[in-house]
Amino acid sequence: MKKTIFLFTILLLLANCKQAEKDSGQVVAETTDKAEFSIVIHGGAGTILKKNMTPEKEAAYKAILEEAIRVGYEILKNGGTSLDAVTKTINVMEDSPLFNAGKGAVFTNAGTNELDASIMDGKTLNAGASAGTTNVKYPIDLARAIMDNSPHVMMAGNGAEKFAEEQGLELVEPSYFYTENRMNSLKRAIESEKIELDHDDKAAFYDTTIKDYKFGTVGCAALDKNGNLAAGTSTGGMTNKRWGRVGDAPIIGSGTYANNATCAVSSTGWGEYFIRAQVAHDISALMEYKGLSLEEAAKTVIGKVGDLGGDGGIVAVDKNGNVAMEFNTAGMYRATMNDKGELYLGIYND
Repeated sequence: MKKTIFLFTILLLLANCKQAEKDSGQVVAETTDKAEFSIVIHGGAGTILKKNMTPEKEAAYKAILEEAIRVGYEILKNGGTSLDAVTKTINVMEDSPLFNAGKGAVFTNAGTNELDASIMDGKTLNAGASAGTTNVKYPIDLARAIMDNSPHVMMAGNGAEKFAEEQGLELVEPSYFYTENRMNSLKRAIESEKIELDHDDKAAFYDTTIKDYKFGTVGCAALDKNGNLAAGTSTGGMTNKRWGRVGDAPIIGSGTYANNATCAVSSTGWGEYFIRAQVAHDISALMEYKGLSLEEAAKTVIGKVGDLGGDGGIVAVDKNGNVAMEFNTAGMYRATMNDKGELYLGIYND
C-alpha cells in the first residue's frame, strides 16, 4: 500500500513539473515515430473549382504534380539530400506552362516576366533567394547558387542575372517565358484594371472577367534520411504587377523557411499578407516556442492570414516527417509522398 502511494505521489509530482514547464513557456513537445524521409509540394492555391475544371486539364495538372514529386521522392529514397530533392522537384514544375513559375510565369504590366525564388537549408539555416530576373530558366537553381556560392542571401534584377551568368546557370531569351494563356490573362487584367494571380477560376479556365484573387507559385518541402529539412519556392509573381513588385516567394520567413529543429515550409498566396504575417517562420516559431504540432501551427497561421484579409496556403514537413497542406481557399494543387511510397494528389478543398 505504501509503495502504491509513493508511486502515485511521484507521478503526481512529475505531472505538476510538466504543467509548470508549460506555464513557463517551456513546453514539452510530443514525440512521434520518425519517418525515414518525406516530401510535399504545391502548385499554387486559389479559386480552383471542380465545376470549372475539364477532365483533361485536371489530368494534366495531376500528371505534372506526380512527375515532380516522384523526382524528389527518388532522390530521397536513394539517400540524396533534401536540398537536391527540393531543387529538382521544383525544376519539373518550372518547366511546365501550367504553373506560375519558370516557363508558365505570368506577365507584368509592362509585358515582361519577372521571376522570384528562394531556398533554405534546415541544417545550417543558410538560405538563398533571387527576385525580378528575366532570363534565368530555372530561378530555383539561382537561389540555390546564391546560397551555396555567395556571401549573400538575396540578389535582384540585373545583379542576380549577372551572378547567374558567372555561375554558368542556363540562361534564355526573355521570349522563352511567353505563353499565350498568360498574355491573355494580362490583357484581361489590364482591361479590367485589376491585379490577378494564376489559378483564379475564371481567369484560368474561362476567357471572362477575372476576380481579384491573388495566387500562384510552386514549392516543395522535404526531409531526407539524414534528418535534414529543406524548403524552396518559385514564382512568376502577380499578373499585371508594377513598379518592380516582389511578393513573399523570395523572402525567407515569408515564402520559405526551414529549420531542422522544427519544420520546412513553402507558401503560396497573396504575397503582401504572407509577408506581413511572416507565414513560413511563424509556423516554425509556434512549434519551437509554444510546442504546437505542425498541423496546429499551420492552421493557426493560415487563420491569422485570413484574419488580416489574405488568402493562400502552405505545404510543410516537420522533423519527424509529418506533412501539412493547409489553405483557406477553394483549392490548392498539392501532392505528398512518404517513405513507404504512398502518393497523395489533391486539387480541391476536399
